[in-house]
This record gives sequence, structure tokens and C-alpha cells, in this order.
Amino acid sequence: MIAIGVVVRPAGLHDLEALHALALTAGLGMTNLPPCRERLSALLAASVAALAGERKAGSQILLVMEAAGEVVGTGCIFPSVGGDWPFYSYRIGRLRQTSQALGKVVENTLLTPVNDYDGSAEVGGLFVRPGLRGIAGGRLMARSRYLFMAQHRDWFGERVVSELRGYQDVDGRSPFWEAVGRKFYGLEFKEADRISVGAGKQVIADLGPKYPIYLNLLPTDAALAVGQCHPDGARAHALLSEEGFKFEGCIDIFDAGPTMVADIDSLRAVRDGRVSTVTDIGPCDGDPEVLISTGEAEAFRATRGFVHWAEDQLRISPELAQTLKLQIGDRVRHVEF
Repeated sequence: MIAIGVVVRPAGLHDLEALHALALTAGLGMTNLPPCRERLSALLAASVAALAGERKAGSQILLVMEAAGEVVGTGCIFPSVGGDWPFYSYRIGRLRQTSQALGKVVENTLLTPVNDYDGSAEVGGLFVRPGLRGIAGGRLMARSRYLFMAQHRDWFGERVVSELRGYQDVDGRSPFWEAVGRKFYGLEFKEADRISVGAGKQVIADLGPKYPIYLNLLPTDAALAVGQCHPDGARAHALLSEEGFKFEGCIDIFDAGPTMVADIDSLRAVRDGRVSTVTDIGPCDGDPEVLISTGEAEAFRATRGFVHWAEDQLRISPELAQTLKLQIGDRVRHVEF
């Protein structure tokens, strides 16, 4: 069990320096956790505004995980993507052609630019300091986002997507970007990553390919990278799959990482979650561990701990009560961890 005091909460403007320090350890490709104070400051301001009700297409809500007063992880939620800046993907498709004269059938894989997920919610920016990954810090950070979505269900539409970082080699090189993106945009991958949010997406519309790309025309390493995760993304992929996300054949236009998709109401944390009133605080030995949250908007807090739940009775452990500052009579949302 994570120690008392580990909690997931919305980020505030005061978290700028802590987030910048965390971003410096995240590496290239973490679009929603840029190692730039100016960009992080803008993201924090936008997140605070979104929590206060100023939500529009592209708004981002940034959550952080705090342990012993230190920010050690992040995760973000976009209530709706697209709108002013379309949400671009490549859809993987097949083209089967037959020549009767040659008696030959040829099948090609195509990558077609699409905006299939405009209007969907998006989760991303998941990063937890490596030292906490072995004690389920990533799981806590990831799943807390879904309790937040359940707690604010009217902020979101029907579907949610998550773009996983695409494959990069040991030198941080993206084979897909080198074969495709560089030729259309004339940018280094690092610069493309920097402009891939907000108004920078207009560059995609202005300069990106308008027609399908034949996968067999790409270098072998670029073709093999299509739909593959970054080496550090295997755990994130597993968490998404466990929650109910699936790969439907769309990939990121820059690094070809897989886009995972789910119906929000089918997510485990949303579908199986319960809202209860705390009726007792006491020992919960032998009871199941849960993911539990309280509060709304900027007052949202989530953690993991032990509870005893039976019909309308909910007893929580003293440690859990201390972490979330809960009292008898408080309402909480909980789901098996």
C-alpha cells in the first residue's frame, strides 16, 4: 500500500516549478508535460480556468500526484478534442486489388488522414517518477482520471481516446517521423513535438499529406513502427487495456503510436464505481483495497486505501480518512483498485 499522504489532485499555479522539474525527467514525446516553464505555465493557467468552468474544445485539466508534499506524477484530461484545431490521426486500412490478366492479387496497407475522434475526451500526459512505479503509482495516477470523469460526467461526451507515445530507438529517433513527417513538415521531431498542441496543429492542416500513404513505400523500420508503443509505454498500454480501451486502427500522425479508444460509460472505474456515504471510520483488516475520491473541480482528491462496504454502510480506514480528510457523513466515490 502507498504511504499515507499520497493523493491525486488538480494542479494549481503554485505547482509550476515542481512540474518543470518532473518534465525534465520525462523525455521527448511527452506533449502534455513539456520541459518549458512558459508552456507549463500556460497549461496550468488553462487547467485552472477549465476547473472554474471555462471549458471549450481543447481545454486541458491537469492532475498531479503528490507524495509527502512533493509532486511525483501527472496525468491530464481533455474534456473535448478537436473544434478550433482538428484532432488528426492516420487510420490504417487495406486495399486489395486483383489483376485478371496477371492472375495476381495485391494487398496494400494505407494510412489515411482522418478526424474521426473530434469531440471525444482524451486522457494523456501520464508520467510517474520511476521510483514510484513499482508500488502502483502509475495505476493510481491513471485510474484517478477516470474517477474524475465519473464525478464530472456531464463535462464529457460519449467516448475517450488516449494517444500512446510511438516507437523511438535508443537514441530517441522516431523512424516514422524520419520517413514521413520530416518530408512534409521540414522540422526536427523535437520541434514538431513542441508545436503539436493548440494552434500549432494548424501546421498539420496546412502542410500535412492530403492523400493516403502506402505503407509498403516506407523504409522497413518506419513501417514496422506503425502502431507500436514507445519502449517505456508498455505499462501504460496495459493499464488502458485493463480499463476497457481498445485499439481501433488509428495512429498518431507524428510518431505512429497507437490511439486507444473506449466508451466512457464502459470504463471500469465509471461502470463499476459506487457513490457512498462514510458511516464509520475504523480498522478494515482483510477488506479490499479501493480507489476512492471526494470533492469536485479544484477540490477533487483521490487516493487508494481500505474500506468495508456492505449495502449502504461504508467504513473507511483511519489512514484513508487522514489522507483525504474525510469525516463521517462525507460522500465518496469508490471502485476496486
